[in-house]
Amino acid sequence: MTVSKTKTSFYRRLYVAWLIDSGTACSVPALMAATGMPRRTAQDTLAALAELDIDCSFEQDDGERHNAGHYAIRDWGAIDKGWIERNLPRIKSILEYP
Repeated sequence: MTVSKTKTSFYRRLYVAWLIDSGTACSVPALMAATGMPRRTAQDTLAALAELDIDCSFEQDDGERHNAGHYAIRDWGAIDKGWIERNLPRIKSILEYP
């Protein structure tokens, strides 16, 4: 089954947002570990969440310096988080993520 780049990009964004919101992976290194994606892809995917009206922000940890903190989803916009949860196995399979 061939999947378009548009679909894989969309699913990657949904999956990254779900990983952040679920507390599974809330930093670039954690996203890289959870998915196997390169750093640049993880960073680009985080930046692209706004294109889906997903409000994702970086929260600095109290008392920490130099970008120590985590990402958090503030608002899912028009995206149904429940749909992502119900379709996680399919999304991960299409993206070939562990």
